[in-house]
Parts: sequence; structure tokens; C-alpha cells
Amino acid sequence: MAEKRDPSSASGASAESLLAKLPESLRTRCRLARLGSQAQVPALLSHPDWSTSRPMLLWMHGRTADKFLDSGRYLRLIRAGVAVVALDLPAHGERLDQPRQEPQHTPDVLAQMVGEIDGVLESLAGEGFVGEGGVELFDLDRAAIGGMSAGGMASLRRLCDTHPFRCAAVESTAGDLGMLWDPSSGWPVAHREEVVAALDPMRRIASFRPVPLLALHSEIDQVVPIRCARSFLDALREQYARRGFPSDWVRLHTWPATGAPGEHNGFGRVAAEAKTLHVEFLVKHLEA
Repeated sequence: MAEKRDPSSASGASAESLLAKLPESLRTRCRLARLGSQAQVPALLSHPDWSTSRPMLLWMHGRTADKFLDSGRYLRLIRAGVAVVALDLPAHGERLDQPRQEPQHTPDVLAQMVGEIDGVLESLAGEGFVGEGGVELFDLDRAAIGGMSAGGMASLRRLCDTHPFRCAAVESTAGDLGMLWDPSSGWPVAHREEVVAALDPMRRIASFRPVPLLALHSEIDQVVPIRCARSFLDALREQYARRGFPSDWVRLHTWPATGAPGEHNGFGRVAAEAKTLHVEFLVKHLEA
């Protein structure tokens, strides 16, 4: 179910004022929508032309950010022929609930986001997103999923269940949540074991359907240590090989240092390189 947005419907701010955050070169090719089974998920939709069917990326930001953060990524992708559906995580952006952005609520936020993804896809297949000749503007047969930090965690967890995605791309994220959320390793709060087990991709790796996966990371990330990504990705390669899939479908690209804040928020002086790797990967695997 999708709720079409008019200029006055954007959660306390007009659609125009929200879209004004974007550069003009992108703004004219973006729309706001509410997606999901109850039209509860705020989305920023970027499309190359809004008339033809295009491959798409479902993208989720990190904790304390919002869907408008990474406009340069969206512009590069639509110029390459890939549409983008960028979502606000629960408690973020247009559905702001600042206390729920604290680390003790991260599992709840991830669980809710993972549970909302299928409804978002169903919305995109609806009559509100049909182009010329009745084509689906967002080609769900050529869909990728991805995200940064918490958004990447939600992506990896969703890939552990039956899914329609052709490939995935994540950044500065972890697939070994047991390692990341271990207070003895520096995580600020302790989560109940059953909560971690329900969300941890590492514990569900046997059900992870093999698709090409790109992971970008700083070797000295101070928020999500590289070991929490590398341990999962190494295990995933072994899982792919055991099931007869190319182990090089799992690609980890790292930099010794990036100069980004905390070596986590963006990729600093290598940001352009990171975005190029991201776009090239999606164009290849989505056949854009």
C-alpha cells in the first residue's frame, strides 16, 4: 500500500521544504511517498525518468541519520540508470523519535525495519508506480538492497530469509552482531541473548541465499570495527563455496584510513572512490 504525497502531507513539513534539502539536479527527479502495509514508511524515491522501468536499489541509512543524507549517491545512481528507494529507519527522519535512536533501542529499530521491507516492495508493485504502457517504474526483478551501518545490518538480516533481491551492497556495517554488541568489546549496552540471536546474520548464515555482495569499510572504523564485518564475510564465502556458488561473489573492499569522522560516517577523502565502486557494482549486477 502506498500513500501518494501532496505538498502538505509530509509530517509537519511540506514536501517542497523537505525536497529543498536536495541539490536541484536531483530534486526534479525525486518524489516523497509513504510505503508499506500501513503506509508507515517514509521514502525518498529517485528515478531517472519516471516513465520507464528501471532497476532499483532499496537503501537504508545509519543510526541518527535520515534518508536525505546521501544525495550524491542517489544522483550518481539515477545518472547510471538505477532508481533508488531510500527509507527512513524507524524513529528517524519523518518519523523522528530521538530517544529510540539511542544504542539500547538499536535491536528494536532493526527488527521493525526488517519487518517493513516486504511491505515496501509490495507498495512499489502497486498502481501508484506505473509508467508508460503500464510498466512498473521500479523493476522488482532487478532489485538490490543495501545500507550504511544500521541500514546495512537490516539488509544483511533480511537476506537471511527468502527474498527477491539480485545483489546487495553495504557500507560500514556488521554481519556478526554477537561480536559487535558484546559490551566487553566496547558496545555501550548489553542486549538480551534472545534479542541478539533473532537479529544476528552470523547465526542465520546457513539460510543466506547467495547473491553478489559488496561491502565497503575502513580498517580503523571506530564505531563498527572491521572484525565484525570480516568474520561474517569470511564465513559467508565458505558458505557460498559449500553450496557451489563463487566465493568471490562476496567482496570486501577496505581502506587503511579514510579521514571520515570516527572512520565511520562516510568515507572522507576516498568518498568518490567508494561511490564509484558502489555504482559500478550495481550497474553490473542489475544490468542497468
